[in-house]
Amino acid sequence: MFPEASEKTVRQSTVIALALVVGAAGFAVGLVAGTKGSARAVSALTGIGAPEGVDLDPVWVAWHAIDEKFVPAAVATSSLAAASTTDPTEKRVWGMIQGLAGSLDDPYTYFLPPVEQKQFEDDMSGAFEGVGMEIAVRDQVLTIVSPLKGSPAERAGLKAGDKVLEIDGETTRGLDITTAVSRIRGEKGTAVRLLIAREGQPETKEYSVTRDVINVPIVTTEWKGNVFVIELSTFTANSPALFRSALREFVESGSTRLIIDVRGNPGGYLDAAVDMASWFLPSGRIVVSEDYAGHRENVIHRSRGYDIFNENLKLVILTDRGSASASEILALALKSHGKATLVGSATFGKGSVQELVDITPDTALKLTVARWLGPNDEHIPHSGIIPDVEVAISEEDIKNEKDPQMDKALELLK
Repeated sequence: MFPEASEKTVRQSTVIALALVVGAAGFAVGLVAGTKGSARAVSALTGIGAPEGVDLDPVWVAWHAIDEKFVPAAVATSSLAAASTTDPTEKRVWGMIQGLAGSLDDPYTYFLPPVEQKQFEDDMSGAFEGVGMEIAVRDQVLTIVSPLKGSPAERAGLKAGDKVLEIDGETTRGLDITTAVSRIRGEKGTAVRLLIAREGQPETKEYSVTRDVINVPIVTTEWKGNVFVIELSTFTANSPALFRSALREFVESGSTRLIIDVRGNPGGYLDAAVDMASWFLPSGRIVVSEDYAGHRENVIHRSRGYDIFNENLKLVILTDRGSASASEILALALKSHGKATLVGSATFGKGSVQELVDITPDTALKLTVARWLGPNDEHIPHSGIIPDVEVAISEEDIKNEKDPQMDKALELLK
């Protein structure tokens, strides 16, 4: 029933389906990226010259004006990209790239200088320092996608959907993601102050969060009566193997009632989501597609056909506002094919695909290149995926350690 783990099963795909750049904790879990190979092909264009029909003369006029006339002010501020290098020429080049990315008005497109690029690569291993939360810019406001379970951010009381208005007393208005990350990130044991606006609460509140080493618990399992619960915290490179082991435990138990909990899961490698969906879907069934809007042929990701369950399986997937990207892909695929009932609250609504484009050997541009399409060719809406059974969790529930979403899932399965 369970094929032996293979390179295909556990391999690290170059496609990443994370929510967005992680703030505070680092770049770990939180972006959606396309193929690195095509990125290198793009970077090979360096030196060809200006694109056809684009007049870059104004750029060079400004460049020479800076060379001839610029006198730095007594107190100067710089962007994160500029602060990452001491070479004046490099600062300008990186600033130009950052400006190009910013001109697109896309919260998921931005430049990664060397330090941030290295942090992103390190954080994808699943362990990093910070406060443990993912952030994004939603409607021009810095927003928490999800605090990771057991993280300093969660322990401090931060929640998915919280608006971050200030970081250590400085406004976040107009702040790009990379700069926000640099301000929230820091050494273990140090604290960061965040001014938070929360929906439903008339007044803002300041939270002090002490940074720590964040070890992301990828897959955890538990029994609730005769119902088996698999909690997925993120979709890392080794998630498929861990998920496979959890499913083995479930199957060998003889139970037919399963809950997959992706609440607070900001995403991860797309390959992991496709692999997990393949345990429930026949070979060839569409899990998700990448819609490139005519720029290139769409890419369809299909089930690998492990398909080990019959019609006796009763499956519920728990979602909330912190479920993003790869979590949404898995949930929508199993819902669309009639394999799972979604319970909880609407997901984050991360429906776009990013590609990491190598700019230099140690810098990259994270660029939105496509949109996710579900099995029925539906886009993941900006407002998120609405579950089949909507159940809210109130402040009072949290205070009293109640979980009405889990209770409803158990009720449906029993």
